Order: sequence, then C-alpha cells, then structure tokens
Amino acid sequence: MVRPYTVTRGRTRPSARHAIDLMSQVSAVEADDAPARVDHARACLLDLVRHGPRPVAELAADADLPLTVVRVMLGDLAEAGLVRIDEPRRAVRGGPEADPELLREIVERLREL
Repeated sequence: MVRPYTVTRGRTRPSARHAIDLMSQVSAVEADDAPARVDHARACLLDLVRHGPRPVAELAADADLPLTVVRVMLGDLAEAGLVRIDEPRRAVRGGPEADPELLREIVERLREL
C-alpha cells in the first residue's frame, strides 16, 4: 500500500492553472509524439480516462482513491498535456433545469419507484 501523500509528493492541491471541480469532465488527449513517462498511479488514472470523458468524482470512485489525490494527479496529467479538463456545464437561468414544476414531477416519479 502506498500512502496518498507519497503519490502526490506531499501536495494537497493541483497547480493553480487548473480548476478541477467535482463535476469537471476529464478526457484524454491523443498524443502525437511518444507518450510522457508517468508513474503507475497516474498511468492507471489515464487508462480510466481513455475510455471516454468522465467527471472527476466518478474517476475518484473508480480509482478507489481520495478525491484530493485524484485532483492532484489530474493536474499533473493536464500539465503533461495528457488530459483535458473541462469545467462542468452550468444550468441556464430560466432554462428547463430551473423549472420548479419539472423538478417536482421528477421527485414524484422517483418516489413512485
């Protein structure tokens, strides 16, 4: 077992250049040249991302690692140009996501299950 602070080299946050939200979408970037050298933990995370764009929270759950560790590792992979991190889409004011009637109906249907 490797301690999380060892994997992140003692860091608790990714670099300031990357805003990594829980619901940020992470996708792999196709490398034109030889792949950058990454350690085992980052390579495993990169393999999870290569299956398709996924939110950070889902990657942390599938990797069975703490969210803070995954955020630091994703920041490292983004710095290396191996992943792209997109901000989550926000609901538009007045859009269908903000309709109280729609939300009530969804809650009622879920209760029926």
